[in-house]
Amino acid sequence: MSKRPRSVLALALVALAVVVAGCGGDDSSGGSTSSGGGGGNASQPGKGKPAVTIGTKNFTEEFVLGELYAQALRAKGYTVNLKTNLGATEVADKALTSGQIDAYPEYTGVTVSVVAKDDTLPKSAADTASKAKAFYEQRGETTSQPTPFQDTDTLATLKDFAAKNQLQSVADLKKLPGIKLGAPAEFRSRLNGLRGMKQVYGVDDVSFKPLAIGLQYPALDKGSVKVANVFSTDPQLASGKYQLLKDPKGVFGYQNVLFVIDKKKYDALGGTTFMGIINGVNKLLTGKAMQTMNAAVDLNKQEPAAVAKQFLQANNLA
Repeated sequence: MSKRPRSVLALALVALAVVVAGCGGDDSSGGSTSSGGGGGNASQPGKGKPAVTIGTKNFTEEFVLGELYAQALRAKGYTVNLKTNLGATEVADKALTSGQIDAYPEYTGVTVSVVAKDDTLPKSAADTASKAKAFYEQRGETTSQPTPFQDTDTLATLKDFAAKNQLQSVADLKKLPGIKLGAPAEFRSRLNGLRGMKQVYGVDDVSFKPLAIGLQYPALDKGSVKVANVFSTDPQLASGKYQLLKDPKGVFGYQNVLFVIDKKKYDALGGTTFMGIINGVNKLLTGKAMQTMNAAVDLNKQEPAAVAKQFLQANNLA
């Protein structure tokens, strides 16, 4: 796909901006590693506070989220170290609990099923977020409010393939024995993945092909897999080439984002004042906003830091 002009991206991000009264930041921006801040205490609550290390998992949306949080905090005087591309949830959570990082953005449904190892299917987005927050609190961490957007795992096929085989929901895959399914390696063992597909929908005859995140769409296009695990905010889905399979029984769950942070570090950073900055970012993150920013990185080949900066500046948060 050809790149769109940068001015078009800027206009798109500005159009998505929701200016929040009282959340205006100083005209400062962060680099890729760390930065302090100047100014008075009222506008710079992070001045004099310890540094915070934020991690991200291993895909575009997490890179964007990490930059959004880091730059918004730097604009308020915090020193932020950003460690990107740590790996899947299992790796990022280990980094959190071992003290390699202080915080990272995680998805509520993944927290419940993968980190907390709760195999019950969620009832609602609110129930999932409540369970995730409670789990972290009892483990010595605290969280932000959840984002408005969700980014759920879902299954995609080419539209022609779906029409030819009358595929509308995950259950329909039972009609295709040995179906080739591509997904990140961890999808194979997760309840919000192949294990749940087998238990809930009876889809147990699958030829599984491990794929790094980002390779699912080329694999579908080339035909090396017929079904792929993708994310609901992927910009590629706007092309109209792909059919998403419905998940009426909720195997893939609810996936709003929580910023989870070690409780002791949260207190040292200013507690509710610190988290107020994070929540100020989170409340702007609609599905359309995230898909637009993901597209800017994946399709227009812009850096996550530049995309985050444009969005935050449009919203007076950086």
